[in-house]
Amino acid sequence: MRPFQFHSPSNAAEALQKHSKDQKTHYLGGGTNLIDLMKEDVERPDHLIEVADLPFKEITQTANGGLMLGATLNNTETANHRLVRKNYPLLTMAMLSAATEQIRNMATNGGNLLQRTRCPYYFETSMPCNKREPGSGCGALNGANSKSALFGWSESCVATHPSDMCVALAALNAKVHVEQADGKSRVIPFTEFHRLPGDQPEKDTNLETGELITGIELPESEFPDHYYYYKVRERSSYAFALVSAAVGLKMQGNTITKAGLALGKVAHKPWKLEKVERYLEGKEASLSTFEAAADLAFEDVQPLSKNEYKIELGKKTLVQALVRAAARS
Repeated sequence: MRPFQFHSPSNAAEALQKHSKDQKTHYLGGGTNLIDLMKEDVERPDHLIEVADLPFKEITQTANGGLMLGATLNNTETANHRLVRKNYPLLTMAMLSAATEQIRNMATNGGNLLQRTRCPYYFETSMPCNKREPGSGCGALNGANSKSALFGWSESCVATHPSDMCVALAALNAKVHVEQADGKSRVIPFTEFHRLPGDQPEKDTNLETGELITGIELPESEFPDHYYYYKVRERSSYAFALVSAAVGLKMQGNTITKAGLALGKVAHKPWKLEKVERYLEGKEASLSTFEAAADLAFEDVQPLSKNEYKIELGKKTLVQALVRAAARS
């Protein structure tokens, strides 16, 4: 056990003030990722600030017809909330495919966004990992990289983001609300929240030091009828995806009028398919259209030495998600 300070503030202002710029400080939600990393001696915080009991546990309707998901509400309650199930079933489907019920009961919405982008080398402290120890090298770059990134990787890191919830949030064009110690707040488009590794793979997000997530905003529902989250994994439960696809379609007859698409486990962040979204608008929903969309999604792919199989797997995953979303009525 490595010693650390622990605080359990009663409100957000106190939590923000307790955050230390001079020590390695983490906010602690459900602990489903951070505590595991501490047990493995991968994360070694000097200071933990418990935020799970802060009053961000509500789901409320916004003025523009969307929803605000409280950051400290757990994943189970969020996925099963009547308004989420009714208006954002894609999010419910993605969230319920993750982990186990026991973990979803503990994991918070804000914590889900902040789980570490990682690969097996990150957990193995005897191996090099720039994310865990900047400057030590990336063991997976020329090593065991069969589950690593296809897009956006750098020589510093080829890890993938593990979340299912975040893939759906990217497809739904969500926004993240955060507060700062000076009392100010800001709203971050979801596509700008997580970052690619570049030469600083130790930074998973574009949060500034000490910023606290208070909520996740969903825009007005556009895909309540035609949606699908397709997750391909090595076993049927309690496993991260090899590849996943979140698809939301707005349709008039058999014509697609709008699409929200993202891939999971192919990059350091949820991989938003904006070019494919634009391609699909005005197209007829057909297998040939969806296969062309999948080819477009992977046209800039950069496979590593052992993960080229994920290209075809990814294309088929996206096609299946599109077919199943279009078929819903």
